[in-house]
Amino acid sequence: MTLAVDVFLRDPDGKWNVLDVPEGCDDSAGFENWRETVWGSQAVRSLGATYLPVLASSDLYVEASDVPGFLGELALVRAHLEAVAAAVEEEPDLVGSRLDNIEAACLRAREIGGGVLIW
Repeated sequence: MTLAVDVFLRDPDGKWNVLDVPEGCDDSAGFENWRETVWGSQAVRSLGATYLPVLASSDLYVEASDVPGFLGELALVRAHLEAVAAAVEEEPDLVGSRLDNIEAACLRAREIGGGVLIW
């Protein structure tokens, strides 16, 4: 099983609706075990990450107002991609491609005032 990244919108009642992934976009955020081995790893936590490590214990819901901060965290992980990948024993290109997918979802969410869900 794999982790998926999706964009959601809240309706007027506060319920969230997950949007379809646009054609040509990839929704993979990594393998299921990446919850702990990559996104929740000490290597990611040591950068000061607070959003991604949530995945070690639950799904991650990033509300629309928090998407800019989440994008900043993704940029931080990307800036240290080689070190993070080495520490978690994954290929940098693989981790980077999953960061690309998460970032693309964040950019789509930001455009429409939505949030991001990784589950």
